[in-house]
Amino acid sequence: MGTCNLNHSKQDVRLKFHAQQAFLPTTLTQALNLFLEKDHPQETLNELFHLLKKYDLSSKEEQESRNQNMNKIMLERE
Repeated sequence: MGTCNLNHSKQDVRLKFHAQQAFLPTTLTQALNLFLEKDHPQETLNELFHLLKKYDLSSKEEQESRNQNMNKIMLERE
């Protein structure tokens, strides 16, 4: 993924999450839903937005990689 200079709001991340929710594993969906109830640094919001962006169009391998990255973010920044 390329670098993006835009800052994505919590609302942007929530909207992207809801758009991709049907394609995410249930356990990840539940964890992200709880994670997004709290406030997080801009860097975290940007990372999550880009991991969710076009998730549904990604290969299974790419989705697995993104899942691992999202889980890692949630564990490190909880």
